[in-house]
This record gives sequence, structure tokens and C-alpha cells, in this order.
Amino acid sequence: MEIALSGLPGIQRVQSTSIQGLSVVNVLFATSTDIYRARQLVGEQMNVVAQQLPAGVHAPTMTPLTSSAGLVLVIGLTSEQQSLMQLRTLADWSLRPRLLALPGVAGVSVFGGERRSLQIQVHPDQLILHHIGLDDVLAAAQEATGIQGAGFIDTPNQRVVLQSDGQALTPESLARTVIVRSDNGAVTLGSIATVTEAPIPAFGAASIEGKTGIVVNIWEQYGANTMAVTREIEAALTDFRPQLQGQGITLHADLFRPANFITTALGNATQALLLGGFLVVVVIFLFLFDLRTAAICCATIPLAILIALSLLETLGVTLNAMTLGGLAIAIGEVVDDAVIGVENVTRRLRENRLLVQPASTARVVLDACVEVRSAVVYATFAVIIVFLPVIALPGLSGRLFAPLATAYVLAVMASLAAAVTVVPALCAWLLATPGETRREPPLAGWTARAYERLLARLMRHPRFVIGGMILTTLIGFAALPFLESDFIPDFKEGHLIIHMTAAPGTSLEQSLKLGRQVTEKLRQLPEIRSVAQRVGRASLDEDTYGPHTSEFEVDLNQVDGKASRQIDARVRKALDGFVGASFSVSSFLTMRVNETLSGSSSAVAINIIGDDLDVLDIQANNIVRMLHQIHGATDVRIEAPPGVPELAIRLRPADLERWGLRSADVLRSIHTAWQGETVGQIYERSAAFNVMVRLDDASRNDVASVGFLPLHTVHGNYVPLRAVADIYETNGRYQVSHLGAQRTQTVTANVTGRSAQSFVQDARTAIAKNIKLPLGTYVQFTSAAEAESQSRKELFINSGLAAIAVMILLSIITQGWRNLALILVNLPFAFVGGILAIIVSGTTLTLGATVGFVTLFGITLRNSVMMISHFETLVEREHLTWGVTTALRGARDRVVPVLMTSLVTALGLAPLAVDMNAPGREIEGPMAAVILGGLMTSMILNLFVLPILAVKFGSFSENETGVPETLFK
Repeated sequence: MEIALSGLPGIQRVQSTSIQGLSVVNVLFATSTDIYRARQLVGEQMNVVAQQLPAGVHAPTMTPLTSSAGLVLVIGLTSEQQSLMQLRTLADWSLRPRLLALPGVAGVSVFGGERRSLQIQVHPDQLILHHIGLDDVLAAAQEATGIQGAGFIDTPNQRVVLQSDGQALTPESLARTVIVRSDNGAVTLGSIATVTEAPIPAFGAASIEGKTGIVVNIWEQYGANTMAVTREIEAALTDFRPQLQGQGITLHADLFRPANFITTALGNATQALLLGGFLVVVVIFLFLFDLRTAAICCATIPLAILIALSLLETLGVTLNAMTLGGLAIAIGEVVDDAVIGVENVTRRLRENRLLVQPASTARVVLDACVEVRSAVVYATFAVIIVFLPVIALPGLSGRLFAPLATAYVLAVMASLAAAVTVVPALCAWLLATPGETRREPPLAGWTARAYERLLARLMRHPRFVIGGMILTTLIGFAALPFLESDFIPDFKEGHLIIHMTAAPGTSLEQSLKLGRQVTEKLRQLPEIRSVAQRVGRASLDEDTYGPHTSEFEVDLNQVDGKASRQIDARVRKALDGFVGASFSVSSFLTMRVNETLSGSSSAVAINIIGDDLDVLDIQANNIVRMLHQIHGATDVRIEAPPGVPELAIRLRPADLERWGLRSADVLRSIHTAWQGETVGQIYERSAAFNVMVRLDDASRNDVASVGFLPLHTVHGNYVPLRAVADIYETNGRYQVSHLGAQRTQTVTANVTGRSAQSFVQDARTAIAKNIKLPLGTYVQFTSAAEAESQSRKELFINSGLAAIAVMILLSIITQGWRNLALILVNLPFAFVGGILAIIVSGTTLTLGATVGFVTLFGITLRNSVMMISHFETLVEREHLTWGVTTALRGARDRVVPVLMTSLVTALGLAPLAVDMNAPGREIEGPMAAVILGGLMTSMILNLFVLPILAVKFGSFSENETGVPETLFK
């Protein structure tokens, strides 16, 4: 199957895990692949391979179409009155069909309980006594439980259908089934076996709050709305609850409810959006100090947001935490264009009314809007171009950030459209009051005067100012290598997933017992609301966990971001006291991201690939010992450790020939005795239950009795199994893993106290130095750190192309390379502010923070463009001579719009950055912090350093480059 699938187009990874009786093959395609086409291609290959599989192997099936994070709800059932078999029957034949019928539900996995079956538990001594073989029992049971049509009778007037009823449906009727008849009477199934209702041998178990029960995982369809599907499921459970209560069954309806995180995340994003908008309005009013001018600026906020939401809906982008985060980041930007235009209009109106022959208000408004139009348009397009690399990010990072960047770009484009159309019209309408004398706003006037005095003093010491700028920049860049980096932060979902792995071969009962102790320990923590345990796997589920493996759903009470970080450490400390078991703790989304990136639920996965499994085990243990010595390593474990106790049964061909036995018959007898052979089904209404033949419990669960299994020869004699086979105890392995059709052993680890990227670098160095791998064996790292490195590489390449486009765009509105260089000087200073923000906030350099730097460069260019453009306007249109005086006047004219645009953008981001650990802000929070820090330092540069640099290095003269003056209007 792996070889057949590896040749499909667009495949990135083929990974498989095989255990006794089950193999699961995972095929990872490129993110851009059409999922429906990929499933069609896989289905075609499956049909081809199905014809080549050995006899007795079922045709492969494809899992339901859902996403890796498509788990929409986890519920549980417990009861003091109903047995585990009754609970499982209700879950399988009443609850599960009801849930699968709901719109948006793709799959339902049931863990735990006892699956009901009708079993013929054969007594070996009775087989010998009655001279009957297992084949005779199987044949009799199949005939007794078989279903056959009876046909019909045609009369002259009608057709009468014959309905025969003779199938054995109860233990009593099946026990009376005759196997053979002899002179001594009939031998029935009840004579040689116990016929009873009993559970099918279980692959897994479950408990809720330490009480054994049923756990049900419900998965949503690919592309479904999680909130809508959750509401549908909960409505169905509400209708189902009275039936459960009437039978004494307790429904635990929210062991894990991802919708809680979504609701909290959307609430936090919406709160940040509204609070940011409120702070923006306050700043605008304080600086403009006029209801009409403030209203003109603020009108662009709802207008731009509504247009962006409409365009998002048209593009099929849902309103989620990422799109809301994009709008929250843009909330300060959408008003910038309007602020620049309105501020220039009001300033020009004041100057016009002081003239001896003032121009008409409409003329002044038009000229003032045209004056800043080109700079506003070009600066906004520069911001949009800078965001294009974020939209073009590949893989998982693209899925995370593309909606945010799309929402931001659409909002900024809408604000630009409003600034060049709606704002001039509103200014002409609301500000054109004849004879009105507009005073300079108090705060704006005081700020401009104080700024002019301070800038004049600084201009007397240009070397000191420029030297300070260079020193600050160098210090900021020097701190960069010391920053820890991560792909994504841990999500604060209010829920934890704990993986527990005991020694291979641990039974379900022992895992449940250990799980009850773990649950009791965890429940002592006040932050924990509920604990549910799943042991092993569900039947025919895509997981290959054994009875030694457990997964705990730990749901937390509502906690803030800071407390959420602390609970992880407290949970790990609570688990330290359990000897003989290893644990791994992560949030659900973090686990799913890791599984998507590396195929493992841990942050770091080290694959040792080769041909000899024993060699792979030795090298895996060496790597485990080495990882324990590296700082930050936690939850280090081997995914498929050997050591499962096995009882080997090796047939001896010579003895088989002597007794006239065929190996296939002996192997089938062994399979029937201990695995159980399904011979038919019985039906109760819509429910179907298997009929099985196997040994009785006393013989089946006794290791010493294996050799005494009676084998019926063709001559009617009985031979014990040990007479034709060597039976001995040995060690084996629970599972075998492949990666790219090659044998693989995997070592996994989580990282705490440092970045995964630096940990991987140290691990690579240590392995290369200390681990000597045999020929044909090699190590491969697959982790979030690898994805982070690839995403950053793609982002930097695309950003480089965007930077070239921005420079070409900016060169159009500047007079020569000197002024272009003055604008670009802003970038390293903004970069320093972003680095300082990361250091002060104590966060790591996540991919979100990296995207924040790219975003920052586009945002901070605006004020530099506006400052340099205004200098050019003073020289070209007002014919002033370039020098310190002109620079002071131009800077004074621009100080209010620079302050306003910087502050409104910063305050719009502040709610996201202040509590970046709140649920739903894990990605946007560091991004907002970087932008906020960069805005502050770039504002300082624009106001105090850029005018000095412009005086010393700028080139401003009337139409110096020969470009027509109309280009700058």
C-alpha cells in the first residue's frame, strides 16, 4: 500500500504504523492540493492494491473526511445501574447513529465499555470426550445462525412470500444446536461449550472521573462550522438526555468542547477590536478637538470594517479569531489616511482665513486633499505590498496567517478608498462654514510648539543625535541572536491532553487502575474541572494505541493567560510521582499542529531510519539518554518501544506430516481458540451482534494451557498442540512504523524553558558528535522547528521581492536616491523597537512575531513618506529654500499627523499586545507587541532624527530630477 501511494502527485510524506491485525497508512499532501482530488487518487490506488492483498485480509478503507483538528466534542457515559455492555450497546446502536445523522458530523468513535456478542466458549476436554473438532463446532454454529430466504408461492390471484423463522437468536436456542448424532444421542453446542452473551475481547477502555464508562469522540466534516455543528450535537443530546436519565445513565456532555475556546477567542478578539476603536476615537478627538473633524475621521472606521467584512464574505473567508485579529490590527491603520487628509484640510483652512484674499473653502479643501493624495496612496500601497508575502506563506503557516493578512489588506484598501472619496466630500460639506474662524486645537497647538522648540535644540547637535540612533540600532541588532524562537506559541485552550505510556504489554485493567490514580492526583488541583481517560483504541479506529497507552482529556476551569501557563507546570509536577509510566502534556491544537508537521504529537520527533529493527532500537535508546542531558527536554520517550511479552508458537512440519495435520488447519484452530472466530450475526431490531466461537475463559487465559489445545486429526485422534509445535516465551514489539516505506523508530520530546529551534540545533550537534550510526541507518528531524525554519525562509524570500517592489514604488514619489534612503532609514530603527518589545514582554520570536516585523516595516513607512513628501511640497510648491528653517517648519506641520497616526495605530494594537497570553491572542499578541514597539521607536526617529538627517543628507530643490511637478500631486 505504501509503495502504491508513494507515486501519487503532490505527496509530501507517507507514514504507516502496523500492529497486530491493523495497519494505518497516513498520506500527507501539499497544502495547496485539492483534498477531494487527493482522496479520489488514493481511492483508485486502494482498489488496485485490494486485489493483491493476501486471503483473509479485509479490503482497505479510507477514514472519514475531516481535518486534523476536527474533533468537535468529547462526551462520556457512566451509570450505577447499567452494565458496561448495556452502556456500549446503547452508545453503538442508539447514540452513534443519531449523532452521525446530524449535519456536519463526519465520524463518531466509541471508546470503552463491552461490545455485546453471543459466544460459544468451547471446553477442550469436552471436545475430546465427544470426539469433536473445532471445525465441527464452527460449521454447526454457522449453519445455526445463518439466514436464508424461503422464496414465495404464486397463486392465481396473488404472490405469497414465505417468511421462515428458525435462526438461533438466543443462547438457549443456540445451545440446542446439534453438532453430530450418534447411537448414544445428539451432541449439541451446549454439550461441549458454554453458550452465553459475553463481551468481545476489547481493544480499549475508558473512564470518567476515575469511574469506568464510555467516552465518545465526535468529529466534524471537513470545512464545517464548528460552532454550528456543536449546537446541532448539543440539541440532539438535550433530546436524548431524558432517555438516558430514565435508564440511570449520566451524560457527561462537555469533557472537551473546542467551541469554548472559539467563543473565548472570538470574544477576546472582538473586545480588542472594540476597545482599540474606542481608544482611536479618543485620540482623534483630543488632537482635533472638534466634533465635526473627529466625526469625519471616525466615519472611516465602520465604513472600512463593513466593506472588509463584505469582501471577506464574498471571498468565502469565515469570520474567525484570525480575521478578527487582522481587523483589530488594522483598526488604527484604517483611520490614518483620513486623519492625514482631515488634518491637512483644517490646517490649510486656518491658513487660508488669515489671508487678505482667502480662496473659496471648496478650493482649499480640494487643494489640501490633493496635496497629500499621492503620498497617502503610495504609502498605503506600500503597506499592502508588504503584506502580500504574508498572504503567500506556504503550508500550515499560510493557513494561519493568510486570513489575518487578507482581512488587514481589505480593511486598509477600504480605508484608502474612503480617504480619497468620502473624506473630501465630508470635509467640503461639514467644514465649509462661511466666516467661521477655526482655532488651532489646544493639544495640537501645544504639541507642535513644544516639539518645534525641542527639535530646534537637537538640530544644534546633529552628530549626537545621529550617533545615538546608530548606537541604539546596533544594540538592538546585537540582541537578536539571544532571542529564543518558536513556530507557534502554546494555545491557551483551557484544556490539556495528557499521553500516558506504561510498559509494553500492560493490560487494560492495569492501565485503568493507574489512570484512576492519575485522575485522583489531578483532581486535587483546583484549576481542573474534569478528567477523562481513554485506554488503547476504538475498534477500527485510525489510532494504533495499545492497552499500555492512555490519553487523558483534562478540562480546566476558566483561567486567564498567566494562570494557564502556570497550570502546565503544576500538572507536570503532579505526574512526576508515577513510576513506570511516561507522560506527555500539551494542548489539543498544539498536539494537532505537531502531528501535522512531524507525524508525532510531540514538539520534536527524531526518526531513526534503517532496515534492522534491533539496530534502530539500540540507537533510539542512545538518543533518549543523550536528549535527557540537553536543557529543556521533557516527555522524552520512544514511540514504539520493544519488549511486549509474547508466546511464540512455531509449528514443526515433520510432526504435522506424521499426524496428518495441515498447517492452515492448525493455525485456524489457534486463531479460533484465542482470537475468536465470527461465524454469524444475530439481529435485534436495527442492532446486529456477532456470534463467536472461542475457548472458555479458564482455558483461554491460562498461558500454561496453550500447549494442550486438542487438535483433531483426520483419523479421529486428538493431538495436543505442543506435539506439533514449539511453544516458548519471548519478547516482541507492539508496533512497527514506516516512513517513506522504510522501517523507522521514533524518539519524541517536548521542550520547556527554551525554544524548540535551539533545542533541535543542540540535539543535531550532540547526535552528530556522540552517536555513530551503522551503514544504511540515518537520522531525520521532523518538528515544528523545521516548519518554522522553512516558513521564515519563504517569508524572507517573498519579503525581499516585496521590498524591491516597495522601493520602486517609493522611488516614484521621491527626488532621487537620497530621499529614498532617508525613508528606508526608518526600517532598522523600527526593527529595534520590535526587538525591545519581545525582550520586555518576555515572549519568544514566534512566527507571528516574525510576521509582525514584516507588517511593521510597511506600517512605519507611512510617516516617513509623509514627512519627506511634505519637505518636497514646501520646496516645490511654496518655493522655500531648503535648510534648517524649512525643515523645522515642515516637521512642525507634520508632527500632529505623525503623532496621531502613530498613536491611533498603537492604541488600536494595545488591547492585543497588553494581554497577549489571553486565549485567542496567542498568535496576534506577539505580532501586535512587535508592531507596537516598532511604532514607538519609528515615531521617535520620524520626529527627531529624520528632519536632522534630511537637513544633512536630503536633496530638495525645485523639480531637481526633471520629473513633471504634477506627478507629486
